[in-house]
Amino acid sequence: MMNGRRDPRGARASLFDGLEEGITRASASYSSLEISELDNENSIDGLQDRVGILKKLTTDIHGEVEAQNRMLDRMGVDMDSSRGMLLRTVDRFKNVFESKSGRSMLTLVGSFVALFLLVYFLTR
Repeated sequence: MMNGRRDPRGARASLFDGLEEGITRASASYSSLEISELDNENSIDGLQDRVGILKKLTTDIHGEVEAQNRMLDRMGVDMDSSRGMLLRTVDRFKNVFESKSGRSMLTLVGSFVALFLLVYFLTR
């Protein structure tokens, strides 16, 4: 979805390209009181094209915003579930540490340290 991004300045420049020229041509036409129907048709077509481009850009922006909102909602749900899992794990550790005697606690901690060192040296 990120590949579909466009340069907003480039799009804006292409939308309003030649708009000033049309105004000066129109003012010159008004001063002579001779309005060319062909120029009006071309101006209307140009404006219709620009409106079409704007509609497409806003549709693309809307789709991107909707996709990012869905992604953020999923991430929030995932964070809530992982928070719940972490709280349950902490509660279990509290129960283990409170119910075990000093000797079995030392065995448990020693086992964790030995397992960590074993994994560390194997992955090294």
